Amino acid sequence: MSLPWKLISQKNNLKIILIIASIILTSVLLVLFSNTSCGIQHMTILNEIQIFEESSDPEFCEAILEKIDSFNDSCQPTIEILDCG
Repeated sequence: MSLPWKLISQKNNLKIILIIASIILTSVLLVLFSNTSCGIQHMTILNEIQIFEESSDPEFCEAILEKIDSFNDSCQPTIEILDCG
């Protein structure tokens, strides 16, 4: 193979690698930032429950209860309902 063809082939290989890396990166970012994932919702709710336990704000508790109800309807494992007192 002559030198010009080798250079063209290397450029094409680099382009293919960059395209594949871009597709993988985009896919990972979509999974990480999508709020439809049950695992992400679960961790978010658990974090909010911890914040509520520190603040004891009844309005915040009601907002968490709505999120828990929505989560329990669509995901497993279920989260125990809070007592907003």
